[in-house]
Amino acid sequence: MNAARTADFIPSYVQDAWWTPEEDDGGPLSVRSAAPVAVRQLRDASTGEVTARVSADGPELSAAVDHGRTVGQAELGRLTIHERALKLRDLATYLNGHREELYALSAQTGATKIDSMVDIDGGIGVLFTFSSKGRRELPNTNVIVEGPVEVLSKDGSFMGEHIFTRIPGVAVQINAFNFPVWGMLEKFAPAFIAGVPSIVKPATPTMVLAEAAARLMIESGILPAGALQLVSGSGRGLLGLLDYRDMVSFTGSASTAQQLRTQLGEGVRFMAETDSLNAAILGPDAVPGTPEFDAFIKSVVTEMTVKAGQKCTAVRRAIVPEGLKSAVIDAIGARLGERVVIGDPRAEGVTMGALASLEQLDSVRAAVETMVAEGGSLAIGSLDAPAVRRADGSVGAVEHGAFMSPVLLDWADSEAPAAHTLEAFGPVCGVLGYLADDGGSANAVRLAALGAGSLVATVCTNDPNFARQVVSGIAAHHGRVLVLNREDARSSTGHGAPVPHLIHGGPGRAGGGEELGGVRAIKHHMQRTAVQGSPNMLTAVTGVWHAGADRVIAGDPEFGGEADAVHPFRKSLAELRAGDAFASGLRLVTLEDITAFAQSTGDNFYAHTDAVAAARNPFFPGIVAHGYLLVSWAAGLFVEPAPGPVLANYGLENLRFLTPVAAGDSLRVMLTAKAITPRVTDEYGEVCWDAVLHNQRGDIVASYDVLTLVEKVETLYLSSP
Repeated sequence: MNAARTADFIPSYVQDAWWTPEEDDGGPLSVRSAAPVAVRQLRDASTGEVTARVSADGPELSAAVDHGRTVGQAELGRLTIHERALKLRDLATYLNGHREELYALSAQTGATKIDSMVDIDGGIGVLFTFSSKGRRELPNTNVIVEGPVEVLSKDGSFMGEHIFTRIPGVAVQINAFNFPVWGMLEKFAPAFIAGVPSIVKPATPTMVLAEAAARLMIESGILPAGALQLVSGSGRGLLGLLDYRDMVSFTGSASTAQQLRTQLGEGVRFMAETDSLNAAILGPDAVPGTPEFDAFIKSVVTEMTVKAGQKCTAVRRAIVPEGLKSAVIDAIGARLGERVVIGDPRAEGVTMGALASLEQLDSVRAAVETMVAEGGSLAIGSLDAPAVRRADGSVGAVEHGAFMSPVLLDWADSEAPAAHTLEAFGPVCGVLGYLADDGGSANAVRLAALGAGSLVATVCTNDPNFARQVVSGIAAHHGRVLVLNREDARSSTGHGAPVPHLIHGGPGRAGGGEELGGVRAIKHHMQRTAVQGSPNMLTAVTGVWHAGADRVIAGDPEFGGEADAVHPFRKSLAELRAGDAFASGLRLVTLEDITAFAQSTGDNFYAHTDAVAAARNPFFPGIVAHGYLLVSWAAGLFVEPAPGPVLANYGLENLRFLTPVAAGDSLRVMLTAKAITPRVTDEYGEVCWDAVLHNQRGDIVASYDVLTLVEKVETLYLSSP
């Protein structure tokens, strides 16, 4: 393996070292292949200048897979979820400081500054988001408990629940050419937090930028060994090396996804996000002059021109009321004329750059020619090479530039098959009319569904009924639906902008996958397992205390307290263990207490103040104590008042009131440390306490979780004199 790049070949990074193909007789290419090795030249999308070369040969892939399964798994497993999330934050910060280097390379792919921000800044933002969600929503362990426990025996000695643990193999990530940074990072981030090593296979046309971003990630020194490998040459045979331990995440065409599926071994997880004929639907109420009409036009033009329309989420079908077709076409044409300047992204004032390659340009032109032959007509734009603004500011044709004018097609027959089956992956959109009789929602839904599954649709309307009918009708055909109106037109992230908090994917033609989606994406890289056993064994497996498991109880001996046990509120995180508990004594409930609470809070609900009315309520025996009064009393029963390691109470969860408490009843509480989560960056952590209130007969009155912040090591507090 070579430590540095040789000539201008784009290198791979495998087994924690750089590998660059050689052309001389003694190099790896000649050793691994007796026949001449194909070499592809990569060119600047705007000028045609050769920028790099990619070899059809590549590194030893079986060694890469084995390295991920062994070294990568071991090194990532030494870290908890929170520790990996923090490394992701540090990585995002590092990349943030090197954006300009990536912008310069991004311009070679035809991307404008805005396009580059979407790709590069958007990708870095994904890292920040997953880092935050990993620390806020997941435990600081490597086992995630899902859902409530299921008690499977009458005496509570046998129970079951679901847990998530990371898959034991590698995550192979095959990325598309249109977003070489964002596409890589949105797959890498959830895999890394889950603790699964990534093997990244970038698309060839924009591999220069993908390799540069991966190189920065590696050179940062933040990633553990084996966490990231990059295959820049051929990936032939890689999928055949995988088994049930591994997963593949793919972004690209539906036809390629289908081919890849046939190469997978038994049990390999496969996540596909493929091209789709996304729709934007204009409501009958959104006539010219309304904010909704303006928002619709802006959205369609934006999706046609950002990344020169090379987006899997771009609007391909503008579905509008038949009577508004002409107005929509005219408005789109006007906005394109006002806003779009085609040219080299490095030239001042350019708003739309080139397609990624001449091959991509030929593909888009061929698709448009087919659609015209199948019934579409050119309403705006042409397939002729446009005059463009060059890097030096001059305007004219560029022989080797992959430039194309935005094209808007008018479909006279809205149900023409080509309108719903062919995609020109460039600055191309078609306008289709629907009958708006009776609101038109059924007709709009039917046309949208002809896309046979899409990533995203926009419904642009200010009519709640139309929005409800269309969204409920198309939701099962789409992964995401944006409802756009005057209220969110300014704040919306837009039709074509997936966000890491929500799923990115869609059914049918769109691939059937669900990338992103916050914690969901992390769990895609994990196995859900049902674990059955006794409370003690489940506590040991999960680190979370289960009802019925052993406890060390301080407090009232009458209710299980041990005289020598320390109150758990006196223990720092270094001393506290799941199962440490406190049992209080009984507190008598009086009518005077209930009345005073009602008067002081203003909560004079009749069940607490009117004996006659309360007796008629089927749930109460008469006047009963307020639920929040019981919770307040419980705190008074279990709190250790002196300064100590418990810093603050920051909330309650899962509060349920189960048995009413009347005057003359008594109340006691059992508090148990349930889950302990130290924070990596702070001198404290969270403790979730299981709180159960009982009456004097032993009936459960209420149950809930108390959330507190507790010091890792107790600070010496001095009481005020």
